[in-house]
Amino acid sequence: MSTHTKTWVQRLPVPIDEAWDFFSQPGNLARITPPEMMLKAEGGNAGMAIYEGMKLNFVLYPFMMIPVRWTTEIMTVSKPDFFADRQLAGPYEHWYHRHLFRQIEGGTEMTDIVEYALPLDLFGEVVEALIVGRRLDEVFEFRRRKVAEILGAMPPEKE
Repeated sequence: MSTHTKTWVQRLPVPIDEAWDFFSQPGNLARITPPEMMLKAEGGNAGMAIYEGMKLNFVLYPFMMIPVRWTTEIMTVSKPDFFADRQLAGPYEHWYHRHLFRQIEGGTEMTDIVEYALPLDLFGEVVEALIVGRRLDEVFEFRRRKVAEILGAMPPEKE
C-alpha cells in the first residue's frame, strides 16, 4: 500500500472567519462537489458546525454510477486555522484530509492536503494512476471554481 499526497491551495477575498464558517459546515460539501457525484449526507448532523469526534455519513457516486458509502470522522478542530478528517469506512485503505486556513493580505489562503491509499496493493496502484488521482484533481478543481463563485476569487500570486 503506497500513500499518496495531493495539495490544493486557493486564495479567497474573505476574512478567515468567513472562510472557516463556510468550510466548517458539512452541509456545504454538496454545494462544492461535482453534481454528477450526487453527494448526499445521511443523518441529521450535516447542518451543524463541525466538532472533534463528529461522524459524517455520505452516499456518493464517484465513478460510473457506482454508489459508495463513506463515513468520516472530524479528528481535530482548531478554529479558525485548521481541521482534519479521516475516513472510517469507504473506498480508501487510508484517507486523511487536512484543511488549513491562513489570513493573508486581502483575504484567506485555504489549503487542502489529502493523504490517501487504495486497497488491493498493485491493482490499487494501477487504479490510482489511471483513475483515482486524476479524479481527485478534477473534484478539487470543480471545488475551486464553485468556492470562487460563492466566496469570490483573488488574483493569482505574482511569482
